Amino acid sequence: MSRYWPLFDLRVRTPRVVLRPIADDDLDALCDLALQGVHDPGHMPFTTPWTDLPPDEQVLGNLQFVWRRRADWTVDDWSLGLGAWEDGVLVGRQDVFAQSFPVLRSVETGSWVGLEHQGRGLGKELRSAVLHLAFEGLGAEQAVTGAFDDNARSLGVTRALGYALNGDSRTVRRGEPARLLRYTLDAATWAERRRDDITIEGLDACRPLFGI
Repeated sequence: MSRYWPLFDLRVRTPRVVLRPIADDDLDALCDLALQGVHDPGHMPFTTPWTDLPPDEQVLGNLQFVWRRRADWTVDDWSLGLGAWEDGVLVGRQDVFAQSFPVLRSVETGSWVGLEHQGRGLGKELRSAVLHLAFEGLGAEQAVTGAFDDNARSLGVTRALGYALNGDSRTVRRGEPARLLRYTLDAATWAERRRDDITIEGLDACRPLFGI
């Protein structure tokens, strides 16, 4: 299908991982990885608590999420779901999405890593890779992200990559109030820290889909 949907040929490579769009053949492994656990059950890191769903509903939700994002793709509202592979093993998911990107040049990111693969710096590696795609590949001028104030791992990655705090908000998490922190990274700050060991393949054919 890459002839008609060139995103399937997109690759972002670092010395540790390969990011590529999730294909239907990857969905069994993706759902299995999620069911094995993404976080401590006593702590909810997501604004949408999809991991609280029963296993059958969680699997259905994951499938529909992948398919919906493809079906709803437009130049002015897109969401790119990337799987992350380390030595050929699926270890997590890294998303990047945007609205009015040709005008605003701003992207947002979100990710998760399977529990068994955590604690080895993969979260930072995935974020570094997708930021390279956004800034170097797509010409983004800004990247934003957010996390609850008690999500130490996510916040550690965000701060280590040079993001600046850009406000907070209150939201409901599992029926209780929670504080969500928002961070922004501009292109100039990213350029000061950019890595020279990340490569992008297959992007040229995809450019019309991003409006660039």
